[in-house]
Amino acid sequence: MLIYSTLILLLSNAVTIRRDKSILFNRVAIINLLYSIVLGILSSYIFSLDKGISIYAGLFNVTNITQIFQIFVFIISAIILLLTGFYPRKIILKEYSILKKILPYNYSFYKTKIINKMGEQYKIIEYPLILLFIIIGGVFLISSSDLISIFLSIELQSYGLYLLSTLYRNSELATSAGITYFLLGGLSSCFILQGTSLLYANSGVTNLESIYIITSLTDISYKEYNEDNISNLYEYNFQYINISLLILSVGFLFKVSAAPFHFWAPNVYDAIPTIVTTFVAIVGKISIFIFLLELVHYTSFSNFILTSKFGSGSWINALLISSLISLIIGTIVGLTQFRIKRLFAYSTISHIGFILLALSINSIESIQAFLFYLMQYSLSNLNAFILLLSIGYSLYFYVNDNKEYKGIQDKDNSPIQLISQIKGLFFINPVLAISLAITIFSFVGIPPLIGFFAKQMVLSAALDNGYIFISMVAILTSVISAVYYLNLIKEVFFKTPEYKVNSVVAQYLQLENTVGGTPDVIIKHNNKLSPLKKFNIKYNNIILSSSVTISISVITLAILFFIIMPQEWLSLTNILALIIFNT
Repeated sequence: MLIYSTLILLLSNAVTIRRDKSILFNRVAIINLLYSIVLGILSSYIFSLDKGISIYAGLFNVTNITQIFQIFVFIISAIILLLTGFYPRKIILKEYSILKKILPYNYSFYKTKIINKMGEQYKIIEYPLILLFIIIGGVFLISSSDLISIFLSIELQSYGLYLLSTLYRNSELATSAGITYFLLGGLSSCFILQGTSLLYANSGVTNLESIYIITSLTDISYKEYNEDNISNLYEYNFQYINISLLILSVGFLFKVSAAPFHFWAPNVYDAIPTIVTTFVAIVGKISIFIFLLELVHYTSFSNFILTSKFGSGSWINALLISSLISLIIGTIVGLTQFRIKRLFAYSTISHIGFILLALSINSIESIQAFLFYLMQYSLSNLNAFILLLSIGYSLYFYVNDNKEYKGIQDKDNSPIQLISQIKGLFFINPVLAISLAITIFSFVGIPPLIGFFAKQMVLSAALDNGYIFISMVAILTSVISAVYYLNLIKEVFFKTPEYKVNSVVAQYLQLENTVGGTPDVIIKHNNKLSPLKKFNIKYNNIILSSSVTISISVITLAILFFIIMPQEWLSLTNILALIIFNT
């Protein structure tokens, strides 16, 4: 379905002249994603999915986990497309908001200062097409079971992300960040290609199931070790296979911006438009982590023979080291940030440390914690970026004369760039301020929010398996990271806002509509122009669109009230973890 819709959008873009129809293409993409969600839910009832179904000559393997996270990717992507599928603001006229006047009346807004129809994100018709390419690459990567399909999938996803970062042609910052992302992403692809080529050279196969069988022989050969048994396995150099997996993991750690391969993420996140940052920071990571889950699970059983017999540590130890470094760097460097998207980038690096810790342990409890942490943090991070955009949309009525703000570049695409820009938000829009506070407290891990239970599950699994030192580091970094999170709370609730009413917008809203002039609002009744009236539109008549407010409300309530209905999420992740260990 996704491939068909991508081809249709590709042909439509080729023959479309009007670029202002981009919003319609976004809505078509949303409908296609919703249909894909329905198909994914229906296909999850196939009985044999618990053992896995190999398709396309073994290039892909469909299991319960791949189906669940494909649906999850579709949901996240559809919510992100809502940001460009509908205009960010709308006008509420009480006399025309009653039910009997909603359907027969049409409203046309000619001056666009209020509802912002001419934003650049509403004139890029290629935007939904590139997003669908990224989603297809991510979905393929989640189900990949062959070295060839792995590389093709990750490159399809990566090249879509490179194009998406440079899609805003009028933004110098986005263009430079996209080029940086492309060059460094190409370097990480070299590691992935090198790792896959070495795996093939040392194993002679490209199918992952065959590689899993070869690595499992190391454990058998050590338990039943004698000269005859081990000589039969010399054709497979297990030390080289271990090094190949290590090189492969370096490329993927680079893609997810895990330390020490994180240096590109803060600059790219900060420079590209916030809508694009939302997609780059979330969707691109989910597919890679789910792929790594299967790779870690089926190759970790050879740890003992590789470390004791051949004298080299397992490649999974590299994930633990990356987890430790990510926790430290994401926390310490985040303390010095004053740009909010750079702060979120280092926050992501710190949380990736928790995800890698759960991934490296490879027990039933840790895999359950890994799946739960990945899902809840994706939703919380999505909510944080949507809130950043919504705050920018809601401040159209205000200006700030601070010289620091006047020097900000690319304000239209990234309205909120500095932490000081959210100063006193509670006194301007208390609902958005409270939603932001709930999301930030979830990042910190304050009970009873969902982030607390995610961190508790990871730390519990780590302590049960003897990872005491890294667990202590994770606890300390969580406490330290609360400093820069609570600084955001201080700015929002305990500082006086520096904004004042924009006199230009205020005068614009008070203009009278006359028959001889160009009206702000034309009302048609049954396709006939009704008499023009004077509308005293005030700032409280202009609100955020329903697509934005509903998305924020649903995600915020899920974060806040998880403790009331935790059974569904916990049971889902527990079942998926059990399925992995029983196959």
